[in-house]
Amino acid sequence: MQKTFYKVADFISWQKAKSLRLAPEFQRRSVWKPGAKSYLIDTIVRDLPIPILFIRDRRTDPNTFESMREVVDGQQRLRTVLSYVAPELLADFNQERDSFTVKKSHNSELAGKRFHELDNETKRRILDFEFSVHVLPSSIDDREVIQIFRRMNATNYSLKKQELRNASFFGEFKSCAYLLASEQLHRWRHWKSFSEDDIARMTEVEFTSEVLVAALERRVGGKSAIRIDKTYDKFDETFAEREQLEDRFRFVMNEIDKHFSSEAPGFLFFRKTVIYVFFMFVLDASFGLTTSLTKKVRGKPLTPQQVAGIKLASDRIKMKSAPEDVITATERRTTNPGERDRLFRYLKKLCGNA
Repeated sequence: MQKTFYKVADFISWQKAKSLRLAPEFQRRSVWKPGAKSYLIDTIVRDLPIPILFIRDRRTDPNTFESMREVVDGQQRLRTVLSYVAPELLADFNQERDSFTVKKSHNSELAGKRFHELDNETKRRILDFEFSVHVLPSSIDDREVIQIFRRMNATNYSLKKQELRNASFFGEFKSCAYLLASEQLHRWRHWKSFSEDDIARMTEVEFTSEVLVAALERRVGGKSAIRIDKTYDKFDETFAEREQLEDRFRFVMNEIDKHFSSEAPGFLFFRKTVIYVFFMFVLDASFGLTTSLTKKVRGKPLTPQQVAGIKLASDRIKMKSAPEDVITATERRTTNPGERDRLFRYLKKLCGNA
């Protein structure tokens, strides 16, 4: 097996010369949604890494003198690029199924534009983008190819819920959650809320998604993968509340950083198990959980009384002098709605009497 690099322009030239076979029998047919296609083009424009492609050399065509290449893994990625750059080269191109443009949530400068409408520099960036490619020799038959991929898949670890969402959605809500989570990376690390392994496996993105869902629902709730999935799906194409929700999320994070970062990493409410309740409490104090997202509202900074109450709650829970049910709520079943509500109400009580 040989590892090399090929430009987008190389694949277009091979397709034009009819020396590229996109869909051998063992490959799945194209099933990507427009959002996934848009995300790929934006990734290419930004010159970010894309998973390795696998192609297999085939015997040279004696009539055209062309070396044939067969796409073993990566058919959907290449078909997406061809559909965008040179759709006329796809014999089975279907306008309704294959035509797409880049979404605004992925790249506002390219949004809605076809390839021929792009400026020359952007066109060149796409055409010169290099795919990392593993080339299998022509001597490898289909049975051996299948065995290779079975072995590769056998060593993969199980994907977490957020990793599956990352592979399934490419629209507005996903872009919102990933943007907000990435903006706070320095804080997640400073607060020790999430480990490097957590961040590598998108746990901080899942947390961000969860509090965004709670803000949309206007209530403190239990952790539910189904509710998060439904929200990703509901707001995949359009997300009218996005701007307001992003503003509120950033305001809350700034308030937390302003008043409590100096307490890190020992501050109890920075712990992964309870930071959800902490965030929701500050959100409620700043905007009111029941306040509609359809109108712009200026956030209220935390008062000295509220800051003192939160710190007192942290100290009492750590010293085991808080009510037993509150201590229990921070130690087990921290994703349970009842436990979260109990801790939320305890914070409200102390902040009202601090």
